[in-house]
Amino acid sequence: MSKGTPPPQDAPPEEPPGLDPERLRAHLDRQLPGLTRGPLRARLIEGGRSNLTYRVTDGTSSWVVRRPPLGHVLATAHDMRREYRVISALHGTPVPVPEALLLCTDESVLGAPFYVMELVEGTPYRTADQLRPLGAERTRAVVLSLVDTLVELHAVDPETAGLGDFGRPEGFLDRQLRRWGKQLAASRSRELPGIDALHDELRSTLPDSPAPTVVHGDYRLDNVLVGADDRITAVLDWEMSTLGDPLTDLGLLVMYSEQRESPLAGAGAGAPSPLATTRGAPGHPEPAELIERYAARSGRDVSRVAWYTAFAYFKIAVILEGIHYRYTLGRTLGEGFDRIGAVVPHFIEHGHATLSALDES
Repeated sequence: MSKGTPPPQDAPPEEPPGLDPERLRAHLDRQLPGLTRGPLRARLIEGGRSNLTYRVTDGTSSWVVRRPPLGHVLATAHDMRREYRVISALHGTPVPVPEALLLCTDESVLGAPFYVMELVEGTPYRTADQLRPLGAERTRAVVLSLVDTLVELHAVDPETAGLGDFGRPEGFLDRQLRRWGKQLAASRSRELPGIDALHDELRSTLPDSPAPTVVHGDYRLDNVLVGADDRITAVLDWEMSTLGDPLTDLGLLVMYSEQRESPLAGAGAGAPSPLATTRGAPGHPEPAELIERYAARSGRDVSRVAWYTAFAYFKIAVILEGIHYRYTLGRTLGEGFDRIGAVVPHFIEHGHATLSALDES
């Protein structure tokens, strides 16, 4: 077809990679008869670092499909059963999650396991510029609601929710440090002054964990949807969830709230998730207020939250170094990856500074 020639009127809609609408509909018709009322159309929803998310519609109703990335991946890193199980268990609790409708482990349908859930309307806010139109009062309410929802998550009794065997909370922090230490070793391609010392200091100052809870593992504002009433309508992206130390979620949230600007100069909504920040929006609460609100509403001792925040800095440094390593191997697509390596020291330095402040307190 020559350039500028319009497509035929009856041309079928383009299929997004990783999802065949006809095969999906045939499977849904077998498993959930009457759910769909016509041919399906799908589009890939941008965002997220890992699993693929699609919005699917029959022209009347819409749903969301989640599946692992394309190509060969480790099953444990993109376990659809895990995500499906946790949102199924949390549906009906005070934690807002979409209703899980169907899990498919038959890879002949879409080429990988996947699950279908209800579509929840809401806005994910990734940057200060996206929050700014809300104004200071509404921005403050949204961020405080994020803390309140985290308290609700950590108040869920795992046994009652059917998640008593969802993880191994004994020795959770030690295993986390070892895991991310191994990840760092697998991504080494250059000298990173201070990162090994940060890992060692975190290990030598390991806190005693409170009673285990369901933890999200990647809890931040752009992993939730916010409704028109400024309430959180859904918590998303549960691929890193497990049973463990709830203060790891709080430490990560505090770490993100300390970043007034993205350390990647000029980064906006297209920045890799660890480099997006909303702190610069007018009305955004200070990190200390978030900690105080969590402590008051959860009743937990947060006196060592600085350790968890330093651990979050270490974890993000390792993630970013992995992205930099893949860039050096030519395995990244898109803009900005050439600058990722330069910001890793920022997170190492802040990790050390946070631990130093803990020692002085």
